Amino acid sequence: MPKLLIVFHSRTNGTRQMAEAAAAAAREETETVLKEAIDAGPDDLLEADGYIFAAPENLAAIAGVMKDFYDRCYYPVLGRIEGRPYAQMVCAGSDGENAARQTARIATGWRLKEAQAPIMVCTHAQTPEEILAEKTIGDEDLARCRELGKAMAAGLAMGVF
Repeated sequence: MPKLLIVFHSRTNGTRQMAEAAAAAAREETETVLKEAIDAGPDDLLEADGYIFAAPENLAAIAGVMKDFYDRCYYPVLGRIEGRPYAQMVCAGSDGENAARQTARIATGWRLKEAQAPIMVCTHAQTPEEILAEKTIGDEDLARCRELGKAMAAGLAMGVF
């Protein structure tokens, strides 16, 4: 059975909710591993057949913990995961575009195939208090995350990718 790996980082639980929604739906279709970026490593990437990367955008960039995951894993898996599908989800206060671009560049270096355009969830948090507060992701956005998880897992299970 193919394995989907979902790697995420979340300080205020917005991205965690998104990743958990995707994982719950994905588990209906195939083996799915949900792992925090700080605990994920090269072996996790090598053991999976496809990926969803979920990160908050902090200061117009991917969160540092997610960047650390990419830094630790990039060279150990380079040339060993080519052609595998990936998708990404970004939780942002404004737009998330730069974080998505950064992850896409890393995926391009790994020669991964983008399975679908990134999901962006905008919390509209703009003040320091709003940015640092715990997030609650709305039902409509969580439904999009579930759809992504289910589609990625189903695609792996059917051999579409």
